[in-house]
Amino acid sequence: MDTVNFDDIFKSSILEKTSSFSIVDSVIGLLAAFIIGLLIYYVYKKTFSGVIYSHTFNISLIIMSMATALIIIGISSNVMLSLGMVGALSIVRFRTPIKDPMDIVYLFWAIVSGILCGAGFIPLVIIGSILIGGVLILFGSRIRVENPYLLVVRYDETSIEKSMEHIISKHVKKHSVKSKSIMPGDDFEVTYEIRVKENDMSFINNISNIEGVKSAIMLSYDGNFTA
Repeated sequence: MDTVNFDDIFKSSILEKTSSFSIVDSVIGLLAAFIIGLLIYYVYKKTFSGVIYSHTFNISLIIMSMATALIIIGISSNVMLSLGMVGALSIVRFRTPIKDPMDIVYLFWAIVSGILCGAGFIPLVIIGSILIGGVLILFGSRIRVENPYLLVVRYDETSIEKSMEHIISKHVKKHSVKSKSIMPGDDFEVTYEIRVKENDMSFINNISNIEGVKSAIMLSYDGNFTA
């Protein structure tokens, strides 16, 4: 008959689970994820070519790689924890829209790096990240995304529309009317999507000088427009 002593009664399951993984390996995995996250941070900042640079999104790439590594380290040492983690993550819903396809690439890069660091494939993630970063920097420096602009003109007579169209057609590569509306006071407002030639925006002064034009505003945007 087995006897029960005080050690069996006060045995801590937490200590048993703690001894099932290596603290040194866990620290090395997290440090590797942090270093790779810094590399992703640098590459994203250097190659960003969108409208508005988001520093918080870039910082989140570092945290995402470390958090993913932490999850992999945890579930690799406990089968029950891995099943519970899958169930917990299945109810998570991300509401923030990702409009730039390159942002999805960096998110995927951060997640994959965290998985490999947590699994202990540190040499693989180092070699892969160096190659991926080199490709992004190489092509990012050669490819320049030509972001369109919105030109919003407010005027009081429809007869000046031909003059505006003539000036715009002469100075821009491509343009199209996105919206046109009648404002209070019988004023008109038209919104053009335009692509300028070599960042030449001097034509907006010519439009402003047209008699009957009350305002002319140019805005940079990411290509998404809701009328």
